[in-house]
Amino acid sequence: MIVDLGALQTLSIANAISFDRLIVEIETAVTQGYLESLEANQQARAKLNRESGQISLFTNESEEPLEEPADFNRFVTGIVRRTVKLKIREMNDLKIVGEFTAVVGDVVHGVIQQGRDARVVFVNLGSAEGRIPQQEQVPTEKYEHGDRIKAFVVEVKQGPKGPDILLSRTHPGLVKKLFSLEVPEVLSGVVEIMGVAREAGARTKISVRTHRAGVNPKGSLIGPMGSRVQSVMNELQGEKIDIVDWSEDPAEYVGNALAPARVSKVEVVNIDTRSAKVVVPDYQLSLAIGKDGQNARLAARLTGWRIDIHSDGAPTAGEAPEVS
Repeated sequence: MIVDLGALQTLSIANAISFDRLIVEIETAVTQGYLESLEANQQARAKLNRESGQISLFTNESEEPLEEPADFNRFVTGIVRRTVKLKIREMNDLKIVGEFTAVVGDVVHGVIQQGRDARVVFVNLGSAEGRIPQQEQVPTEKYEHGDRIKAFVVEVKQGPKGPDILLSRTHPGLVKKLFSLEVPEVLSGVVEIMGVAREAGARTKISVRTHRAGVNPKGSLIGPMGSRVQSVMNELQGEKIDIVDWSEDPAEYVGNALAPARVSKVEVVNIDTRSAKVVVPDYQLSLAIGKDGQNARLAARLTGWRIDIHSDGAPTAGEAPEVS
């Protein structure tokens, strides 16, 4: 069997594969394949002549090639083709893994593809395919074949069948990155997003601050006539977004985080356990708590504080339990 060394060299250059390494892989594969045959000489090893391209079988005891078994050429041809294809695939997979590892924690664009598993959303990313498993999907969203989609890259690794690119539509980082794409002040670092608390498909709370005097951080994210925040909400298919001011003062931060409710007073109960008591006007109590406790829950998650909400009227059974 004679291998076309010129063609092999061209393939190695085009796919960034070491020519010498490729030859070693071919020799190893041919040797292993031959040794699995019933009549094989167990001392035999395959060698590829670097000048002629001839593949022959040798033993350590002899420099003369062994007699080739029947159909040896056909057998070797198949092995060489499979080995070259496998190496090209491995190098391509490594390239894809490297390319998408560089964007872990960022947002990618793609087109939804109809997949083999109805529970998983497959996304064509151009050079590769990503997947959004069920736990990373928003229950209220519909994923239709052919629709364009933005998703957050959670993890990239080499799987048994090729690169495995894990995407998410529920990750809080998706909201943060969407604002980075939409708001120049965030992209430049003038405005910083300090925290994100999200219940995907329903509501998100974001805290922001500015590093430049005269810049309104909330106004930057909201945009003229609410255009910037509306654009992000549209991408999230109508998910509500509350934007609040971050503060180093825990009491002020907790009060801000309960927006849109108005807060009368915030008392830090225990700084070690990060517990705070909040007093709101009686008519603001239900708004501060939110539907099914959502507003209080997101505020607690955003600030990292346990929040106990009370009305400024007489204590009633309707007051909120402590939320953390």
